[in-house]
Amino acid sequence: MRNEKQTRPTQADRRARTRSALLESAARGLSRYGYGNLVLEQVAKDAGYTRGALYHLFKDKQDLTLAVIAWVMENWDQEVGRLVEQESDPVGALLTLARGHAVFCRRDIARVAIALRLEFTGQDHPVGREIELAYQELVERCADLVQAGREAGSIADGPPSAVVALAFVGAIEGTSIALSGQAPYDELLVTGAAAGALGVSFPAIGGGTRDRVQGPARPPEIR
Repeated sequence: MRNEKQTRPTQADRRARTRSALLESAARGLSRYGYGNLVLEQVAKDAGYTRGALYHLFKDKQDLTLAVIAWVMENWDQEVGRLVEQESDPVGALLTLARGHAVFCRRDIARVAIALRLEFTGQDHPVGREIELAYQELVERCADLVQAGREAGSIADGPPSAVVALAFVGAIEGTSIALSGQAPYDELLVTGAAAGALGVSFPAIGGGTRDRVQGPARPPEIR
């Protein structure tokens, strides 16, 4: 009897499970329908809870959406960012980021950031500001890695690091969207697109996705 009491979920455990289920349901809804068309009653129903349970944890749609953004970014850091931090080589870190992002985007929740960024472009709204802040942080992180790669000689000189980082992020996001549902090819092709934006060579299609890049790509000689 004592063991049963020890293993029984606490109120905090139940609250955490409810919150996680609601966040995941809301993330799927935002990915599919956007912020404007998100219906909170449906979010709660899809998660297996009542609307009252949702309002007990989130005061309104904006509050829920901001929590979803933070939750998705936290998941991304755990699943992708952690692997990037383990790479000592800047190019390896960038391509690990691209590969990890492609895998992460196989989940419904991964489309939240892109969907909301498109919906709130040009609007001064708390949700739009939060998404833009997360996007800028990612671009800045990539720009730092691009600059480190140039200093190490593994990325060739060219446009400013911030511009290359924008191209890099655009390449991995756009290719991940285009190849949705195309696993396992998405992982290789997204990484290849990222390598192209960086100007580094990458193994041809059919090679292992874990292969190392060869260093900065050189333009063909003019004959």
